[in-house]
Amino acid sequence: MQLWLQITPRASQHATGRATHRARFEERQSQSNYVQTVVTSMPVVRTLSKVAKQAAAAPGGPACGCRPLAAMAVRGISFSPRQVTSDASFHSVSFSETDHPKVLITGGLGQLGVGLAKLLRKQFGKNNVILSDIRKPSSDVFHSGPFIYSDILDYKNLREIVVNNRITWLVHYSALLSAVGEANVALARSVNITGLHNILDIAAEHGLRLFVPSTIGAFGPTSPRNPTPDLCVQRPRTIYGVSKVHAELMGEYYHHRYGLDFRCLRYPGIISADSMPGGGTTDYAVQIFHDAIKTGKFECVLRPDTRLPMMYIDDCLRATLEMLEAPADALGMRTYNINAMSFTPEELVQELRKHMPELQVSYKVDPVRQAIADSWPMDFDDSNAKRDWAWKHEYDLPELVQTMLNFLSGETRMARVS
Repeated sequence: MQLWLQITPRASQHATGRATHRARFEERQSQSNYVQTVVTSMPVVRTLSKVAKQAAAAPGGPACGCRPLAAMAVRGISFSPRQVTSDASFHSVSFSETDHPKVLITGGLGQLGVGLAKLLRKQFGKNNVILSDIRKPSSDVFHSGPFIYSDILDYKNLREIVVNNRITWLVHYSALLSAVGEANVALARSVNITGLHNILDIAAEHGLRLFVPSTIGAFGPTSPRNPTPDLCVQRPRTIYGVSKVHAELMGEYYHHRYGLDFRCLRYPGIISADSMPGGGTTDYAVQIFHDAIKTGKFECVLRPDTRLPMMYIDDCLRATLEMLEAPADALGMRTYNINAMSFTPEELVQELRKHMPELQVSYKVDPVRQAIADSWPMDFDDSNAKRDWAWKHEYDLPELVQTMLNFLSGETRMARVS
């Protein structure tokens, strides 16, 4: 967005230099720890270390009166949560520095991954942002920049990608959403929890900056709903929500225990024109635009008075970038709410009818999705994000509706011409 390009440099001009210096220091420190771990895992060094320790343990100490160097070296090594195996394949380390991070996005073919890749490539360069997924990308996505196959449940594959591409930032978008997760709890548990554990271990081992999104689904029926603050009771009733609370807490634990630079935003419902709904409870707010333009009719799966927090995708992606770039010392917490607007299906329909008066809407409530929506926040309190890193949304409901209609109407006209 052009408006964002005008605002962000002013807001972060002085912080960028500090962040770049800090990133370079962290990279050098990570590289040093990595090399030390590699060296001590070699058979010769392990043997020398064993001999030195035996000599030190002998009565009176070593005969030569010298200090065991190998034992001294061992004490200076930093170990990650998941240890480097002795049979790992190591590659030579390049110590060249770059002004830009090297970013890997998991689950990159979802609603947010492709859009975030476009934004990050404009900021950091095309080849510094790698999209990954287990699905085959479209031709447009494949030719827009680096893409690689990555299964987050395959620890070795993921670790090789991080090492071989010298990744410094990892954005973890792989997840099964709320309604889809309830239909396949075992798969959701595997992807959303086991996959997260792999991501956390690799990020901690290699000193990465890790971003994991959370959601309005991380709250439950006992949480305050209007508004919902950053810190309150969280007792979600879906496997998606449970897995996101788990991610928030594990990320904070790894930050305090291992120094992991973990960052997290709780997204509201995200509305995007260039991707189809992906199985979320808030997806009615995307589907209504597609159906309105194609058929002039829409059947809503939620009650007309169901209020939920929402955000246009451009605001969401900009918030993610601003969170990633924020200086660590500016962050008072590791997980923040962000918000833009809050509306009901009925309010969205009323705004749409200002542009499409003939739009016909009916309601056929899905009890599963309605129960999920009734347990979620009605509005988000994002005052901490505004205070700590100057978060501010740009799209309200009228701008959202106008933007969605302009995009989808233009796309429909192009399809008819072709």
